[in-house]
Amino acid sequence: MERRAALGQLCWPQLSDRSVTLLVPLGATEQHGPHLPLDTDSRIATAVAGRAAERFSVADGGEEPRLVAAAPAINYGASGEHEGFPGTISVGHEALHLLLVEYGRSACRWADRVVFVNGHGGNGPTLAAAVDTLRYEGRDAAWFPCATPGADAHAGITETSVLLHFSPEDVSLSAAEVGNVTPVSALLPAMRAGGVAAVSTNGVLGDPTGASAEHGASVTDALVTALVTAVGSWSVGESGRLA
Repeated sequence: MERRAALGQLCWPQLSDRSVTLLVPLGATEQHGPHLPLDTDSRIATAVAGRAAERFSVADGGEEPRLVAAAPAINYGASGEHEGFPGTISVGHEALHLLLVEYGRSACRWADRVVFVNGHGGNGPTLAAAVDTLRYEGRDAAWFPCATPGADAHAGITETSVLLHFSPEDVSLSAAEVGNVTPVSALLPAMRAGGVAAVSTNGVLGDPTGASAEHGASVTDALVTALVTAVGSWSVGESGRLA
C-alpha cells in the first residue's frame, strides 16, 4: 500500500486500527503587505505540517502501525487587527474557539492525538483556550507555533524569505517595502486601538527587503525539525503547547 502523509489523500480503511497523530495547519486570510499573498500564514503552517508528516512517513518506512498525517488547512482565523486592509477575512475569537473545539472533538473520535500547527500569532490565545477545553474533556490535543526566534513581526524578512523558499512565484519582491520596524511591544497600545493600519500604512511590521530563499529554507527546516521533535517527545505544557 502506498504510504501517504496527507489526510485528504487517504481512504478511511487506511486510518482504521492505526495509532494516528493528526497535524492540523491553522492559518489566516489577511493582508501581508503589498508583496505577499493573503494566505501567507496558511501556506507556512501547511508547509511545516506537511513536511513534518512526510519525515515521519519516511522514518517509519510504512512498517509501523502509527501514522502521522497532515490535515487540510483551516484557512481562517482571528485577524481583526488586519481588517484595515482589503482582503482580510477574520472569523473572530468566539467563532474560532468554537470551530477548534468542535474540530478536535470530531477528529479525536478516530485520531489518538491532534496538533494544531499555528501560522498566525493572533490565533494564539484562542487556540490555547480551545486546546485547554479539549484536554479538560480528556482528548489528547496540543498546539505548536510556527514561530522563529528573532523573527520580525509581520510580512518582513522572515515570512518573505520563507515564501521565497517554497512559493517564489507568488512573492512580488519588486513591491516589497520597509514597514514599521519599531518593536511590536511598543506598538501594542496603538494597535489595540486601531489595528495594524494605525502603525503601518503598508501593513508591514519589519523590513522584507533583505529576504532570500536561502534564509527561508533555513527557517522552514528549523520549524519542521522542531515540530518533528516535539511530536516525537510529546511533552504538552500547561497552555497546551507542544514543547
